[in-house]
Amino acid sequence: MQKTLSGKIEINVRFNEADPLGIVWHGHYIRYFEDGREAFGNEYGIGYLDFYRQGVIIPVVSIQCDFKRSLKYGEKVIVETIYKPCEAAKLKFEYRLFNSATNQLVATGTSVQVFLSRETSALQLTNPPFFEEWKKKHVPI
Repeated sequence: MQKTLSGKIEINVRFNEADPLGIVWHGHYIRYFEDGREAFGNEYGIGYLDFYRQGVIIPVVSIQCDFKRSLKYGEKVIVETIYKPCEAAKLKFEYRLFNSATNQLVATGTSVQVFLSRETSALQLTNPPFFEEWKKKHVPI
C-alpha cells in the first residue's frame, strides 16, 4: 500500500471573499486550493521557491472544482491537499474543503502543474533531478 502525502491548513473566510449576501464567491475556492498547495509545498520541501531555486517554474495547466456547499463570511475552511504520485513530469494534487465548525464537505477538486525552465519557459519532459530525489524520499514505490 502506497503512503499518502497530505497536508491541512485552516483559513478564515475573509470579508472581501463574500458577496453582499455573505456567500463566498466561487472563484475563491480555487484560491483556497492554492493556499493548500502552498502550505503543502512548504511543509514537504517542494514549495514554489524550492522549484524556482532549481531553475524550474510550475504553472497550473488544469484545475477542476466541484462545489458541494456554500461557505460564508466569518466561517473557517479546512483545506486538505493530497499529493497524487505519477510517472509523468508533472505535479498532481487533489483537494477537499471542509467547513471547520461542522466538518461538512464544501468542495472537492484537482490540479495539475507542469515543469518549465525558468530561463526559457521550455516544457520539461522529465522530472527535475531534485524532484526525483524528493519523490524517492517521500513517495516510495
